[in-house]
Amino acid sequence: MKKVVVMGMALCVALAFSACKSSESAYKKAYEKAKQQELAEAAAATEAPAEAPAVEAAPVVETVPAPVAPAPVREEKVELVSGDGLKAYSVVCGSFGIKANADGLKSWLDGQGYQAKVVYNAERNMYRVVAETFDTRDEAARARDAFKAKYPNREDFQGAWLLYRL
Repeated sequence: MKKVVVMGMALCVALAFSACKSSESAYKKAYEKAKQQELAEAAAATEAPAEAPAVEAAPVVETVPAPVAPAPVREEKVELVSGDGLKAYSVVCGSFGIKANADGLKSWLDGQGYQAKVVYNAERNMYRVVAETFDTRDEAARARDAFKAKYPNREDFQGAWLLYRL
C-alpha cells in the first residue's frame, strides 16, 4: 500500500513539474526579438545611398554664443546633508525619498568628476542630488544644458532642473 501511495505522489509531482512552462523561455524569446530588431535598425542606419550628391562647403563664420534663455527655477528651502558648500543656484539631477539612493547617485557623480552634493527638503521629505552649484542663474542654466548634453542616453538626467536655495 505504501508503494502505491509513494508512486502516486511521484507521478503527481512529475506531472506538476512537466505542466509548468518555464518563464525563462519567454524572457529569452523577448530578448532575442529585441536584439534582432536593434541589429536591424543599426544595419538600416549604416546603409548609405550609392552616390551622395556633392555639397559645397559653406564658409566658416565665427558665432558668438547666444545668451541662455531664462530657465525655470524651483525655489526650495533645503539644507546641505553631504558635500561641500552650496551656492544660490544648483543643477539638480536626482530626487529621492530614501537617503541611501541619493548617496549612491552622489558617489557615481563623484566618480564622473563632479563634486556632487546631497541636500534635504524637509517640506517635501526629499533628498536632492546636486551635480553643480553656482552664484548666478545663467551659469547654472549653461551647466544644466551641458550636463544634459553629456549624458544624452540617460533619461533620468534629461530631467535635470535648477534649484534656487531659499
